[in-house]
Amino acid sequence: MNDVVKAALWMSGAILSFSSMAVAGRAVSFELDTFEIMMYRSFVGVIIVLIVASLAGTLNQVTRRSLGIHAARNMAHFAGQNLWFYSLTLIPLAQVFALEFTSPLWVLVLSPLVLGERLTPMRLLAAVMGFVGILIVARPGFGTFNIGLVTAALSAIGFAFSIMLTKRLTRTETITCILFYLTTMQAVLGILFAGWDFDIALPSAASVPWLILIGCAGLLAHFCLTTALSIAPATVVVPFDFIRLPAIAIVGLVVYNEPLDIFVLIGAIVIFAGNYLNILNETRPQR
Repeated sequence: MNDVVKAALWMSGAILSFSSMAVAGRAVSFELDTFEIMMYRSFVGVIIVLIVASLAGTLNQVTRRSLGIHAARNMAHFAGQNLWFYSLTLIPLAQVFALEFTSPLWVLVLSPLVLGERLTPMRLLAAVMGFVGILIVARPGFGTFNIGLVTAALSAIGFAFSIMLTKRLTRTETITCILFYLTTMQAVLGILFAGWDFDIALPSAASVPWLILIGCAGLLAHFCLTTALSIAPATVVVPFDFIRLPAIAIVGLVVYNEPLDIFVLIGAIVIFAGNYLNILNETRPQR
């Protein structure tokens, strides 16, 4: 089995995980608010990370040398993920996923501030294409505007900060250390924000399986994506990741009777083109 086929199989797992997390998030949103969803999701994540790290013997890799960066990374991810879950309740799944694809483009714009990287003309072009794609997806002023479009776009910015700070952490920390603080810190944030009014809802028996699915799918999705990128270059993996959009559009049509919107697909293609153009430019041999 060649590397492209292996990467495709891992990306199939990522697509299935992201899609199932969206369906599960919408299923429990009628009973729990986003902070409670994040809190219970993080509880599941903590258990999984501790079990896997104990079996693998990597718990000793958890250090305290980058606590500030871990905290900033997890606050950004916590905000982005909450906005993402909230958007699922307001707009079609395909629109949420299309706007989520702008995260890499926000990384291009913000990386000079966070990582000290240079904003090249090609990166600027990719960012502009992403903004055009956002306008096509959202179509402000055409009677289709919804606050969910704003929260979905803001979630992409939160994910972008999370991506950049994760990149900084990978210079010194292991995946076990990053995942340990990801789950534990966000569990604490979940408790604080869900319990600010001293009223944390307990999940019903019907919601517990959905919450377990959210916790497992979230970790599995990123593991599959990371594994695929370790096997094949980004120029191969990213097109597979884009399959998430038509896949979730079909799920929305079949499960929730959400109409297929051609403008969402066109906008997503423009966003994808900007992402892919930048990847091709970044990975070409330098003279």
